[in-house]
Amino acid sequence: MDAEELRGAIRDGMPGSQADLERLVRIPSIAFPGYDPAPVRASAEATAEILEAAGFGGVRLIDLPDEDHPAVFGEVTGPEDTPTVLLYAHHDVQPEGPLEEWSSPPFEPVVRHGRLYGRGSSDDKCGIVAHAAAMRAVGGSPPVGVKVIVEGEEEASTAHLPFLIEGHRDMLAADVVCVADGGNWRTGVPALETSIRGVVDCRVTVRTLDLAVHSGQFGGAVPDALSCLARILATLHDDAGNVAIQGLASFPWDGIQMTEDELREETPLRPGVELIGTGPISERLWSRAAVSVLGIDAPRTREASNQLVPVASAKVSLRLAPGDDPVNARELLSRHLVDHAPWGVQIIVEAGESGHGLQLRTDGPAYAAMRQAMEAAYDRTPVEIGSGGSVPLVPILARTFPLAEILIYGASDERSQYHSINESVDLGDLERTALAEALLWHELANG
Repeated sequence: MDAEELRGAIRDGMPGSQADLERLVRIPSIAFPGYDPAPVRASAEATAEILEAAGFGGVRLIDLPDEDHPAVFGEVTGPEDTPTVLLYAHHDVQPEGPLEEWSSPPFEPVVRHGRLYGRGSSDDKCGIVAHAAAMRAVGGSPPVGVKVIVEGEEEASTAHLPFLIEGHRDMLAADVVCVADGGNWRTGVPALETSIRGVVDCRVTVRTLDLAVHSGQFGGAVPDALSCLARILATLHDDAGNVAIQGLASFPWDGIQMTEDELREETPLRPGVELIGTGPISERLWSRAAVSVLGIDAPRTREASNQLVPVASAKVSLRLAPGDDPVNARELLSRHLVDHAPWGVQIIVEAGESGHGLQLRTDGPAYAAMRQAMEAAYDRTPVEIGSGGSVPLVPILARTFPLAEILIYGASDERSQYHSINESVDLGDLERTALAEALLWHELANG
């Protein structure tokens, strides 16, 4: 099939693709602890049916050792001496959040102005649908070998990634890995993600007293733990908002540059709130460290009494420049917190989770092929963007398949609001993503 035939096949198949996405969005496949796992299994079964109907063979569920959050696998063998492509997406979703803030129920898909709304529509059930649409467009006979793995707990846990990826190394082996869990720069503006930040977090606890004491009787001479914790946390940034932890890596960003106006348009900042940090915004978001306080354990204001708080804790998250060592970064974070504890207070830092970041190669044949495919599908040149978040899957893929090229892209955009209320995906970009994927297979076969 040539490019125009593929374009027509993808376009003609969009009503079915939209129906597939609506079917998946209706399933509340939340894999977080405390949620019923039955919808996650139902989502896996629906995913398997969609992939099989699209032309994938050998479709089956992969059960995890101790959770009912199955992954789904399928494959089509390509012609002899052609490369093999591994496609990735995930079928689990974030919790819905406050229902009253959604414009329509999160698990009842609705189309408004060309966008399909619903939890998981962009993150990442559209990735499943794009894979199925591309396979359907080639009639189940791609010009290269194609495998697909759809994870069932990406949003909730990384505990089973070694089992899923490293434990199925031979089954998943491929020359090119396509991770359809990324997104476009803007609606209609294609993008390839070329870097991912790493992450470490910790819990820091400050204690000043063995028990609470009267704030009037002892205040002014005895420090309270919450004030001490606040002083420590305030040292994580300098006065301009730059990360003040010494020794962390950073590097210049060579891809697209985000402007302040673009960032403010995407972010619900309150009027008058300034951006933090100095230097290019793209570097602040993608190629430097970022530190945030995610939560504090201390008396709530409605429960507060006239007592000096004896103990207080906070969870601190540190995003790392791609390639920075999380073990070293965790030590730097811990040392900073301890060194800035005031007045001899007792401080304990407990390590939390960590994940490696990664810079992806952009000089390989698959990357060049995907750029050509995207340009043909979108009728404009794709841009390079970074991921400010961490994607633990990708470093594991890179470690398991060191010779494979990894491509990260997707149909979400700056309006998708994934992980938030009113999540959505642009159906036009979903169509173009599927077309780019199908064109990629032909570029690889001809390369």
